Amino acid sequence: MRFDNEEDAMTYIFSSMRRHVDATTRGPDEVSRNVMPTRRLITLANLLDQPREYVVVTGSKGKGSTAAITAKLLQHLGHTVGLLTSPHMVDWYERIRVNGRMIPAQEFFRILSDLSPYIDQVEETLTGTQYFSPQGIFLAIALRWWDEQKVNVAVCEVGRGGRFDDVAVVPNELSLFTPIMLEHVNQLGPTLERIAWHKAGVIKAGGYAYSVPQAPEVLDILQAEAEAHGTEFAWIAPMDMGEFVRAEPDGIIMRLGRYGEMKLSFLGQHQIENATLAVQGAGNVHGRLAGAAHHTDEYVAAIRAGLADVRWPGRLQRIDEHPAIWVDGATTVVAARSMLESLAPWLTHPLITIVGTPIDRDYHGVYGVFGPASDALILTENHISQNVRFPAPDVALAAAREHNDDVSFAPTLPEALELARAKSGADGTILIGAALPVVAEALQLWHMTFEVI
Repeated sequence: MRFDNEEDAMTYIFSSMRRHVDATTRGPDEVSRNVMPTRRLITLANLLDQPREYVVVTGSKGKGSTAAITAKLLQHLGHTVGLLTSPHMVDWYERIRVNGRMIPAQEFFRILSDLSPYIDQVEETLTGTQYFSPQGIFLAIALRWWDEQKVNVAVCEVGRGGRFDDVAVVPNELSLFTPIMLEHVNQLGPTLERIAWHKAGVIKAGGYAYSVPQAPEVLDILQAEAEAHGTEFAWIAPMDMGEFVRAEPDGIIMRLGRYGEMKLSFLGQHQIENATLAVQGAGNVHGRLAGAAHHTDEYVAAIRAGLADVRWPGRLQRIDEHPAIWVDGATTVVAARSMLESLAPWLTHPLITIVGTPIDRDYHGVYGVFGPASDALILTENHISQNVRFPAPDVALAAAREHNDDVSFAPTLPEALELARAKSGADGTILIGAALPVVAEALQLWHMTFEVI
């Protein structure tokens, strides 16, 4: 089968899942997900034959940012770096990158066409509710593209969990763990320990695993998994995390050990945690590759330059002025607090916050953060991703009105923005703190593109 347009390509990639799976009734990942089709495709197409370092990043928040920072640091250290992330913001092809540049659409179509006989061969063997994960197909396309581009190290972001995630089939020697918290409880389990068990599944035998500070029960799970695989596990103590120094219009100044004070080209103060983990991870991988020795000024300069150079769309990004409009994927209490704290120097009133928190997150808690700080809340949702569902409007409104007297619901983001502008005027501020599909819709409304990050 040959592909030459996006509609046909995406219809094909998602056809198996749509044919076999009802996303609204899908069970836990350990029951409903199976990486066997992806493993078979990789074997049939010889997609892991070329030697390459792999880093797998998982967690409940910040894993996309951490993956992007790690990739940028490795690029500045002189490597040819692949990056696989999800979801995308504007273009599907953003998910697959080499040195920050997304795969060209025509190359994506060509590789999918070349792989389709193998995909069809595996698909013919599937029975019952088995399906070919779209994420596995994106991974396969990335592996072929990275082979062609002579990528020597690749950073892969896990989609949701880890143990049953197609991305985690790569032979990563390094696993990175961002903060792990209650999320996706229907798919990953109702307890923090169970969710941590899913995330810990990315750890491979004889490798390395680094984590930011975690709850004790999470650290216990990660440590036990590492010990079972003979993997070296280390968590970064709070005293070793980077420190916030000051905010600037185009980023923040942070301080980290021997690197001193340096620019991080993100506005979110929580990104210091992600950057600290990325610096540790990049150093681990670079130590197994050729390049500047860790103790040299050249190495320090590369790390500093990489942190100043990284871009990651949709994270505390200003997309308009008069009124100022900021977007961020703030769907947790921690992220909502960070959004308000990080943007404090630039917030003006009336402050109107558009909130789109999925049903499997603590939407009560998120309303409790944004509500008291805002002059009005506007709740919204979208249906771009069938895997992201929102609380019923009446339930969401009742919960939000416990924290703000001026709360309304708009079924679409354009309607929410129209209402927000009427309330904010030209001199106020509009915040969009929402699930990434809502953030992506905002960036698309402003016709933004992210060919290179």
